[in-house]
Amino acid sequence: MNVAICPGTFDPVTNGHMDVILRAAKHFDKVIVAVAANPDKCPLFSTEERMEMLGHCLAETDNTEVISFDCLLVDLAHQYDSCTIVKGLRAMSDFEFEFQMSQFNRKMDDRIETFFVMASPEYTYLSSSGMKEVLSYGGCISGLVPEMVEERILEKFGKGRNAQKVGKE
Repeated sequence: MNVAICPGTFDPVTNGHMDVILRAAKHFDKVIVAVAANPDKCPLFSTEERMEMLGHCLAETDNTEVISFDCLLVDLAHQYDSCTIVKGLRAMSDFEFEFQMSQFNRKMDDRIETFFVMASPEYTYLSSSGMKEVLSYGGCISGLVPEMVEERILEKFGKGRNAQKVGKE
């Protein structure tokens, strides 16, 4: 079975993330969507909440599984008998960082390959941090995240002044 790991913080999952995951799912038997715990980033949502939102968004995709991890990505790949990591790229700055990470992974295990998926044109600007910035100033996030995720964000943080603490901690 050809298994790919698609890691990220997904805080929260955006339409850009969904685009990369769904496109990868067309090319692999199984895609493990791996939610990084990453408490150093002061996430908006807990790991469990991010997993739940991703699970809901991917409910109709038969060959994806959502998990969490707090280990080296190479070790996670070994757990799932995978030699493929899938990463989305929006711009050159993404490439520079992800290229370096892919080299670290290959140094630890030369069987691990990173497949880079270029963002679809409509998502090249989109990031979770950018979405949080828009939200913090009361801007509209419709179309940036799946509808269910937007509802969860607005439930949790509201709009405008109530949301100013978003991403500022």
